Amino acid sequence: MSTSKIKKGDTVKVIAGKDKGKEGKVLSVKDNKVLVEGVNTITKHSKASASNPKGGIVHQEAPIDISNVAYVSKGKITRVGFKIDGDKKVRVAKSTGEVID
Repeated sequence: MSTSKIKKGDTVKVIAGKDKGKEGKVLSVKDNKVLVEGVNTITKHSKASASNPKGGIVHQEAPIDISNVAYVSKGKITRVGFKIDGDKKVRVAKSTGEVID
């Protein structure tokens, strides 16, 4: 399995789709899909249950493809690369060359 260039907690900008231009924090990454805070919101009708006694309409984020988001570094989008730092593999912002984590 290869290392993902986008990780949970990163700030990303949507570069394609109906929410193009929106920025948000990554909530989760799974199977090349990302869940971004406030992006691609859907309305879901939920049945009444023990955890949600009233039921009703719930607004939540839906996953979007990882290829439709770009990492944001210092307010600008940038590509992400990898570099070996000592004995550790780290992510690097291509535009500035600085280590992300």
